[in-house]
Amino acid sequence: MSYLLCIETSTTNCSVALSLKGKIIALKEDNNKNYSHAESLHLFIEALLASVKVTLQQINAIVVSKGPGSYTGLRIGVSAAKGLCYALDIPLITINTLESLAHQTTSSTTPSFIVPMLDARRMEVYTATFDNNYNCLDTTNAKILEETSFINLLDKQKTVFIGNGVTKFKEICTHKNAIFIEEALPSAKQLGKLGYQKFQNNDFDDVAYFEPYYLKDFVAGKPKQKKQ
Repeated sequence: MSYLLCIETSTTNCSVALSLKGKIIALKEDNNKNYSHAESLHLFIEALLASVKVTLQQINAIVVSKGPGSYTGLRIGVSAAKGLCYALDIPLITINTLESLAHQTTSSTTPSFIVPMLDARRMEVYTATFDNNYNCLDTTNAKILEETSFINLLDKQKTVFIGNGVTKFKEICTHKNAIFIEEALPSAKQLGKLGYQKFQNNDFDDVAYFEPYYLKDFVAGKPKQKKQ
């Protein structure tokens, strides 16, 4: 048996899944706009395992989305994953959040690009580019969107933009080769297959030293003033 417990908390979607040999056998998630991960994550894990009558002691590895994404969400997910790995003495596997988001599109023999976008602030997104076989073509980066963004891809072939950062690009992009999949959020569902590939190759992360891939430094918002 190769049970992998998958955790995705990089956005508002608190998502956990259990995979067996790369296939998802149970999934529990909730897109609560209030970022209730701290309250929900461990409850979701308990409910998920109980639903398929699998114990924590049967888990072979923990798979977690490593970022980029929400600073707080990533911190909660990675902390939970590392804690479980320590307690159970099992490996930690991490997956780039944008890669897993790209896998929500259907692979095609038709040449195309896949551009996952996670909303940052204002007109900025976290993004990367993949081909239709999910090979990464550039590094993950923070990009300020303009009308001419990704024109080098769009002029070549169809380009699928997916994620919660797509809506603001759709407002300024009118290229005929652009395909928009709005409001898609990373899910633990995609981590099962990707995590199992790494599990088979013993491609593990160091539990003691691994840190989430925040991409940008955390900037705290200004505290709200109390009403007099």
